[in-house]
Amino acid sequence: MPIHIADPKTTPESLPKVSEEYLVFYSSIVDGQMWCPDCLAVEELVERTFSSEDAPSALIVYAGDRPTWKSPSNIFRTGPFAVQCVPSIVKIQNGKEVGRLVDQGEIIPGLADFVHS
Repeated sequence: MPIHIADPKTTPESLPKVSEEYLVFYSSIVDGQMWCPDCLAVEELVERTFSSEDAPSALIVYAGDRPTWKSPSNIFRTGPFAVQCVPSIVKIQNGKEVGRLVDQGEIIPGLADFVHS
């Protein structure tokens, strides 16, 4: 399945209603690349994992530039998934979170098992 990118106007409240099976929260792109080094470190792995035809579907959500993300009032820090770290990958079923990997320390070694569990 392809990887989709969330509309920049996406709200946290709309995310439980998406058709994708995984939400990938990244830092936003600034000057041509994501500002977060951990997001850059997992980007290729995430792309490979979710791009094959038989892969589950994923929606990339850009959580903001550095000052926006670091703000405690960032819209993605609250709401249904309360993301506290980018990158974060959330597995959803029926609009509810059923699993999560955060930061490159969990994502790099654990993504393959996570998507096939």
